[in-house]
Amino acid sequence: MSRVITTLAAAAALALSACSTTSPDVVQRDDAQRLSLVQDATVLSARPVVVDGTQSGLGGAAGGVTGAIAGSSVGGRRESAVVGVLGAVAGAVIGNALERSATREDALEIIVQLRNGERRSVIQARGNESFNSGDPVILVTTGGKTRIMRAPATTPAAPGGNG
Repeated sequence: MSRVITTLAAAAALALSACSTTSPDVVQRDDAQRLSLVQDATVLSARPVVVDGTQSGLGGAAGGVTGAIAGSSVGGRRESAVVGVLGAVAGAVIGNALERSATREDALEIIVQLRNGERRSVIQARGNESFNSGDPVILVTTGGKTRIMRAPATTPAAPGGNG
């Protein structure tokens, strides 16, 4: 029985380690201290979308192993082999569904217009900011990934410069 509990704990840890975030409020370690391209834009529209979850196979594999071990501990020798195979199949299906569900995210599709008139669409996970048509924003691109943030407030330059 303790073997089954240990395996379940290992499967849960594996499933949780596969989860990641695409939140615009979280910066990946590899993106820290990198120069990013920043572009000014205006929001044309924003709508909620759902980013489908991943199916890397890790959830299915962890569920399959867990189901096989749990099933093989049932009944006698012959029954345990049959139940172990059935447990592996059921565990794999359940593990795959759990992984897909755990990695599914609520997101926004934000369509913006750059200052040069070009339009861009970015899908990003919901963060702490909301976007409305006409909002000034910046697009921050680092390593091929772009996120949208509210434009920081600027103060007008004093006439005649510094002096």
